[in-house]
Amino acid sequence: MKLYYHPASTASRPVLLFAAESGIDLDLKLVDIFKGEHLQPAYRALNPNALVPMLEDGDFRLTESSAILKYLADKIDSPLYPKDLQQRARVNERMDWFNTQLSRDYCFGLVFAQLLPHHKRRSDEAQAGTVQWGQERSKVWLQVLNDHILGPGHNHVCGDAISIADHFGAGLLTLGEVIGCDFTAYPYVQGWLARIKALKSWKSVNATLDGVTAAHKGESFVTV
Repeated sequence: MKLYYHPASTASRPVLLFAAESGIDLDLKLVDIFKGEHLQPAYRALNPNALVPMLEDGDFRLTESSAILKYLADKIDSPLYPKDLQQRARVNERMDWFNTQLSRDYCFGLVFAQLLPHHKRRSDEAQAGTVQWGQERSKVWLQVLNDHILGPGHNHVCGDAISIADHFGAGLLTLGEVIGCDFTAYPYVQGWLARIKALKSWKSVNATLDGVTAAHKGESFVTV
């Protein structure tokens, strides 16, 4: 199987982490999003969304990080995507929650709006309003994650056992570390992230993002 990816990509890192932890051998095809390779005709012909990651398994192509994680988990019969109907529904619920509620306001409204030039608004007023809204809504979702999804007695987002929802959610949350988010106001979130970061493949998979974080150290951002 081939995975078209970038090591700093928020959506690519959860797939890379799960594959590394599960011993899945992927033929990695780097798409340099910082140089705009994802926008070139050659890649657009494969993925009209012009985004990473994309999985290629024979003549079958699959986009969207969440879908790729589920496909890979099913392909190897991983316990991290349980077969039990209700347990699997909970994993799906958590992944959808991360991908809609949190990602929309936190990744796009707060982080990307400050970090990526093509996400910044055209006027200072619009930019400030976008970031303020992103910050306010991110705090709401982080409180839900801290108090209700995690909270006392829950080591992972679907209970005690790790699942692909943890791989997915941790990839989104750690994006905020680039702009200085440390989650001190959310102790259960901090503890959960520490557990995911203790996975043996975490450091190698996230080394590029750590470099991006170091490059922005000392800059001023609005955070949570």
